Amino acid sequence: MRHPQGSTTPDESLVARLRELKDGTGLSLAALAARTPYSKSAWHRYLTGTKRPPRPAVEALSRLAGADPAAVLALWEAAEEPPAPSPPSRAGRTGAKGRARPRWLPLSALALFGTAAAVAAAVAVSGRPGAPAPAAQTLLPVPRCHARSCQGQLPDASVCARDAQTRSRVTDPAYDVLLRYSPTCGTAWSQVRVRSPLAREVSVRAGQDVLSASYPAGDSAGDTSPMLAVRSPRGVEACAEVDGKLACTGLDVEPAGEG
Repeated sequence: MRHPQGSTTPDESLVARLRELKDGTGLSLAALAARTPYSKSAWHRYLTGTKRPPRPAVEALSRLAGADPAAVLALWEAAEEPPAPSPPSRAGRTGAKGRARPRWLPLSALALFGTAAAVAAAVAVSGRPGAPAPAAQTLLPVPRCHARSCQGQLPDASVCARDAQTRSRVTDPAYDVLLRYSPTCGTAWSQVRVRSPLAREVSVRAGQDVLSASYPAGDSAGDTSPMLAVRSPRGVEACAEVDGKLACTGLDVEPAGEG
């Protein structure tokens, strides 16, 4: 809604920016649905402001439009924050017995607090008399999702790519296709590494579940499919179609290609 002074709310700024990105792609809602894990009706709700888009949808639209996802995600995060209450409304923030209502924090903040707590605990232990010096450790970031909650997200938008393993690979003269798996997140996805700027479509399949993403030749960063939630990378097929050629790989799939 508009403020009396005519200013724009964070929600309205986000919706307006998403519409600009959609117009910049030149894609219809049906075409957006074909290139992302989200349906035509879902995109309609995101672009009309009737439903808040998930973070991966904002990232996917930004990539399709050739825009920097970080700038658009800043609007997305601003829209998530509740407006500051006016002084007369402060009383309404407490419950019936005067207890303050909790303020929800984004997962990134919770992860930061968790890391800080781990560091503080390590310092406290090492400060005890006679305590051995702690071994050097790498603090792994807390995953933003796991298994089904990761489904449809891009791995580079989460920490799932941090511990990713290449479990299968097929090589073509123009590109490589990799089956990637994250033990921490319980997800698998397809990654393509092209040797020259070419349009590509990257897909991953496990049983009846198939997810894909398309990237124009001018997109130098996009190279993965969305993630599938799987218990094991076995039986997962990773594919990429580049310049009219298809190549697939998987642990229980014979490497194949066709021109």
